[in-house]
Amino acid sequence: MLKSGSSKKLPRTVRGFAATLLCLTIFSCSPKKTPIEPDGKIRAVATIAQIGDLAEEIAGERAQVSILIHGSLDPHSYELVKGDDEKLSEADLIFYNGLGLEHGASLSEWLRSSEKGIAIGDRVIQSRPEKLLRKEGAVDPHLWMDVALWAEAVEPMAEAFAKADPEGASYYSARAAILKQKMEEADREVRRTIHRIPADKRYLVTSHDAFQYFTRSYLAEEGEEGWRERFEAPEGLAPDGQLGTSDIRRIVNYLMSHGISILFPESNVSRDSIRKIASVGKQMGLHVRICEEPLYGDAMDGENLHYLDMMRHNAETIARYLEMDE
Repeated sequence: MLKSGSSKKLPRTVRGFAATLLCLTIFSCSPKKTPIEPDGKIRAVATIAQIGDLAEEIAGERAQVSILIHGSLDPHSYELVKGDDEKLSEADLIFYNGLGLEHGASLSEWLRSSEKGIAIGDRVIQSRPEKLLRKEGAVDPHLWMDVALWAEAVEPMAEAFAKADPEGASYYSARAAILKQKMEEADREVRRTIHRIPADKRYLVTSHDAFQYFTRSYLAEEGEEGWRERFEAPEGLAPDGQLGTSDIRRIVNYLMSHGISILFPESNVSRDSIRKIASVGKQMGLHVRICEEPLYGDAMDGENLHYLDMMRHNAETIARYLEMDE
């Protein structure tokens, strides 16, 4: 045992342990540098990829963004599964579409009750109420099918990131400006691609009513009042696969009246409906075929696509197959 005042040094291992303990004590008493997560990033969850892709572009390296509804899962009816509750609970921000898109009971209840939830579609329509579309009285939530309209979602998302991480405000603002520019360019590109087709051939039949905004913005002529006539679908805003005889008759009559011979399936919607329509059409003497390449509406499954790539794919596929029918 050392006596008081002794000049004998402590063993090296003891000195090392004391130094380490001192460093840990100093570090634990130091104030945090940022109000965000210890790894330096805030956590954001987006319900669908069309939102998540924008969030990732804005967040850059300052936030971790994850997407809740993957692959071919239907966002209209999605219910929470094991692990979702934890993911949502740990998030600093939750971006969802709103406008009735995520109406699965468990997910809808979670989103409505969370103070961290931000309904991006609702925010867009609050600023551009004249742009909202309805079908048979129901709100159409598929805003992302119009790139220029969906660009209105960028600003509220950047503001949400900046509120959660004030030190990164200028960073998010700069990235948001770049993203909006990309979206403006993509909007023009999609319109140019579609308008390769003469106006009298720009008629579209898809699996369900996800393409109203697309039709108004790209298939129609500027300011065309009767633009709704350019698009039809056997299933409604939320695909349910319940196709009646009247639905089949309605679509077949539409094909006949506009000289349409191509049906476009959607990647995450059963093809049973359009197969029935094609079959009935052929029985009535129509030369109807189903496009070999699916369009992307509610989901971007099967491909490693970014939202803007999805929209370019839709435009190019529609244009190419309609050109074949000229």
